[in-house]
Amino acid sequence: MTELERGDRRIFSYRGQKDDEPWCLVSYSLPEVDRSKRVQLRRALTGLGFGAVTDGLWIAPGHLRAEVEDALETLEVRERATIFITQTPLTGEPFAQAAAQWWELDRLAARHTEFLGRYEQYVPDALRPQHEPRTQRAASPQPPADLREAFVLWLRCVDDWKTIPYVDPGLPASALPPDWPGMRSVELFAQLRRGLAESARSHVRDIAAGR
Repeated sequence: MTELERGDRRIFSYRGQKDDEPWCLVSYSLPEVDRSKRVQLRRALTGLGFGAVTDGLWIAPGHLRAEVEDALETLEVRERATIFITQTPLTGEPFAQAAAQWWELDRLAARHTEFLGRYEQYVPDALRPQHEPRTQRAASPQPPADLREAFVLWLRCVDDWKTIPYVDPGLPASALPPDWPGMRSVELFAQLRRGLAESARSHVRDIAAGR
């Protein structure tokens, strides 16, 4: 799989972990002489959505195993790292409290909340949950009917969303606070994709055809 294909899958096919699915732990040891590699590896792990348990032990949902294998190979440190696939670690405190120390959940929640505040108004009525109050549905602005405006909105939406799946690895409910906004944000992006992507593609086809 190419980097572009992997990126598209991460952005457009959000993968959340269930509570009974395994975790991926990465343990590594790099001497001071390889300090630059150590910095690069930490940056790569953070960029994949791993949380730092300790300086040399990182954790993420098990479905990220292939991506971290690629990162280790790319940095030429695969022989310095050990990957463990395991069930939920047994922590001395509630697992959600431990997860809050491993990941910057407040910062991540703020990213989701910002996305929701910026784009919830553009969800078409037909795609809104039926339990949402009718007055709220009626008052909400609709997505643009003009193909060019839909293209601009979808492009801006993807640009604002594309970094979120890399810092949000799709943690299970047991690792998250009860008021977590992430799943609402994920569903909103899916709704916007259904409502805007085809109109955006039509605009590109029209431009390509000289219309």
